[in-house]
Amino acid sequence: MKDNEIRELRDEQDFKDFYLKEPPLTFCEECNAISYGYGSGFLEIAKLEELKRQQKEIGGRKNRRKFFSIVLLLEGEIEETIGHHKYLFQAGSMFFIAENQLHATEKWSDDVRGIYCMFDADYFLLCIKHQIKLNQFPFFQLDKEPYIELSEREIGMMEHLFWKLNSEKCQKTSFNDDLLTRMFLNVILLEAERIYNRKDSKEKFSLSRKDQLAAQFQLLVNTHFIEKRFVSDYAELLHVHPNYLNDVVKETTGFPASHFIQNQMVQEAKSRLLQTSDTVSMIALALNFTEYSYFGRFFKKHTGMTPLSFRKKHKH
Repeated sequence: MKDNEIRELRDEQDFKDFYLKEPPLTFCEECNAISYGYGSGFLEIAKLEELKRQQKEIGGRKNRRKFFSIVLLLEGEIEETIGHHKYLFQAGSMFFIAENQLHATEKWSDDVRGIYCMFDADYFLLCIKHQIKLNQFPFFQLDKEPYIELSEREIGMMEHLFWKLNSEKCQKTSFNDDLLTRMFLNVILLEAERIYNRKDSKEKFSLSRKDQLAAQFQLLVNTHFIEKRFVSDYAELLHVHPNYLNDVVKETTGFPASHFIQNQMVQEAKSRLLQTSDTVSMIALALNFTEYSYFGRFFKKHTGMTPLSFRKKHKH
């Protein structure tokens, strides 16, 4: 791979192949005995010290992930590039890498100890009804700092929550066990958000004008995706030309602006199919599709399944 090439990592297997010399089937021996699996998506939890032991020499190689990452650093130092900012994280830090975020691992010290957690949007989707959306957490937003510094008490709490998350993941044998695992992940994110919102930001997080525009666009999409379907709608709100907005978003995120509008719609459709008892026709109408058949074609194009097939496969 060329030094300036950006590698796309789709799932945990891509992560292992990209970063590790001899990637294990699973990071947890107990997980080999799991007899129950439910729904789509993935959750993977690993010890930082185990990742360091298997780590390839890939300092500075860029990637974009189709999933979210949380790192709890208990000992040692980690240098990472997230977006266009380079960070040196020290013991007591917790940092986050959002889906589609430009990222590069620069250097880990030999004494790192902590927890690495990866999961995708579909895994989180199946947690609870009317849940907060992942892109509403501040540390997953492009215009916010992607880390928190923890007090001694907060470190202990987070370490225990991750232990509980991994324990539930490794021992699940029923739908309720699986749901509990997903809910512990939700608790970790909610606690992290609470700490994040309490922290005193002395300096405003600085972004280039292009990065600011891409971040503003994504926030607007989160709010208006149902009634505003076209890139031109958002260009008008942001007072820029649609072609310029599309070019900036693609340069910043690796995806055209239309990808984020469509992806938000797909995630909302999935949420309503799994978390409500509304008919497919009712969901299509609520999402501003004038024809049921058009909604069905749109959903199948982006998921490979009809709305009813998706619901039958994943809803308990």
